[in-house]
Amino acid sequence: MRVLAAMSGGVDSAVAAARAVDAGHEVVGVHLALSASPGTLRTGSRGCCSKEDAGDARRAADVLGIPFYVWDFADRFKEDVIDDFVAAYAAGETPNPCLRCNEKIKFSALADRAQALGFDAVVTGHYARLEDGVLRRAVDADKDQSYVLAVLTAEQLSRAMFPVGDTPKPRIREEAAERGLAVANKPDSHDICFIPSGDTRAFLGAKIGIRPGALVDSDGTVLGTHEGVHGFTVGQRKGLGLSHTAADGKPRYVTGIDPDSGTVKVGSVEDLQVDVITADRAIWTSGVRPTEPVECVVQVRAHGGTAPAVVEPVGDGLVARLREPLSGVAKGQAIVLYLPDADGGDTVVGSGTIDGTDRAGAVAGTTDASA
Repeated sequence: MRVLAAMSGGVDSAVAAARAVDAGHEVVGVHLALSASPGTLRTGSRGCCSKEDAGDARRAADVLGIPFYVWDFADRFKEDVIDDFVAAYAAGETPNPCLRCNEKIKFSALADRAQALGFDAVVTGHYARLEDGVLRRAVDADKDQSYVLAVLTAEQLSRAMFPVGDTPKPRIREEAAERGLAVANKPDSHDICFIPSGDTRAFLGAKIGIRPGALVDSDGTVLGTHEGVHGFTVGQRKGLGLSHTAADGKPRYVTGIDPDSGTVKVGSVEDLQVDVITADRAIWTSGVRPTEPVECVVQVRAHGGTAPAVVEPVGDGLVARLREPLSGVAKGQAIVLYLPDADGGDTVVGSGTIDGTDRAGAVAGTTDASA
């Protein structure tokens, strides 16, 4: 096939491109310029899309002997990822920008341009497995990125390739060194790529401004004030700025956010537990909407936060009734549905964007996904 390798300048995408070459595909490398004013250098593992990253990607392409280009997607990235991120926080939600980038940039804007230019697929260094159109968790559970890929449609998955998902990360670094790729020991990127400082609250504050409100306990007692709901997420414990402790003396966590009144509700760790999750924008990775409730395991954050559940499609969304409660479930995050496979790998069934939670008592019954 003729494939386009998205090369970030990191080790994973470089090895993914190399494996595509080894497989006999005609490979062209492309680096996405996602910042209108990229920095000259990264700061350790923070940030991405810097001039250094573009240079690293180009050098990897030279080693592999493939053509290489830089495509400017800065305007699209700002509109679909950064602006969406800011708007979601202003609305009291907690978005995942990596998920949105995959959905709107890498497997929409980039894939559409690739298809228009005659490419059959887009190759990336994501840690996930894709077999006959079925998206599954990566072999390396610590690096698994199937969660942030679960927003892809069946059509988008049909044009995707994830060559490194069957290999543990340490072996990928060894392979890169064996191939003579200078990025073999380059640190992984962490945090949010467009906030290299790592200070999300300051970034949002500069974009949204001061919107004061109250911090209230579960009984309505005012415990303090704040400068904007964008500084909080459900489940947060540190940095609440409480002026005095709660009556019971226990730690307080953010349990709810009302962007209209500017109220941030705090409570005990027990108050965080939910066992009903509703979501909109349901995406079924097979392309077929289930007609019956699905026994599965749901994940509500990029790392951790899983529980067996019964999930029912409702209109364009879904309702998940958990068999075990989860804590710190935030609006704006994705709920991803997994069906355990016989060999232990988890298959992605679908996803939705969380828009509500409730406490109704855990669903009784089997947790066997084959039931």
